[in-house]
Amino acid sequence: MVKKPTGKNTSGRGQRDLKVKVKSARGRRLSSTLWLERQLNDPYVQRAKREGYRGRAAFKIMDLDDKYRFLVPGARVVDLGCAPGGWCQIAVPRINALGEKGGKAQGRIIGVDLQEVEPIAGAELHVLDFMEEGADEQVKQWLGGQADVVMSDMAAASSGHKQTDHLRIISLCEAAAYLAFDVLAPGGTFVAKVLAGGAEGDLQKLLKQRFKKVANVKPGASRADSSEKFVVATGFRGPEAEE
Repeated sequence: MVKKPTGKNTSGRGQRDLKVKVKSARGRRLSSTLWLERQLNDPYVQRAKREGYRGRAAFKIMDLDDKYRFLVPGARVVDLGCAPGGWCQIAVPRINALGEKGGKAQGRIIGVDLQEVEPIAGAELHVLDFMEEGADEQVKQWLGGQADVVMSDMAAASSGHKQTDHLRIISLCEAAAYLAFDVLAPGGTFVAKVLAGGAEGDLQKLLKQRFKKVANVKPGASRADSSEKFVVATGFRGPEAEE
């Protein structure tokens, strides 16, 4: 059960503490109660609801693109693990996927996930396991050629063990990177979520071999207490960079 915001006067000038408190419920773990309370009070969750985005993660790709400018009109984009669709929502207008920006080039975005995703105007969404053999060729077929951007906000299912979860997400990110190597055009960009924890060294080395620049960034929309960060690799060197 969710309690109404408290009416505690915090400043003596009529301002109120509007933080939502969540009561414990029978059968609900304390961790679940704390998570729910954090969600209800998260300004990015609230903003996503106001602006019609499917999750707070939309603001992470927004922050990254504002800084690195890879979602440009005419870009061909692949969004791996795209559910629930927030990253696609941000990409559609920026790449002009709907062709609404006059003479600017019209881009395309292909979103893939293991589950069906509710349609998004301007995005082409498909059910696909990107780790399956032939997935790279299928993506290029849907896209009609090579991609300019491959991006991924995927995270492996949490085990509750920090080190195990770190290794799982690094493995997932490496798999996404290898697909990117197969579908990106020279000069392309790879963006993916990783978790800081010491095991990402091999991934960083691999990306530095294949891209001209590799940056590690924590967007403003990432929670301060999270080990989450994003790698932004730009200037794909193409097949000639293969080991």
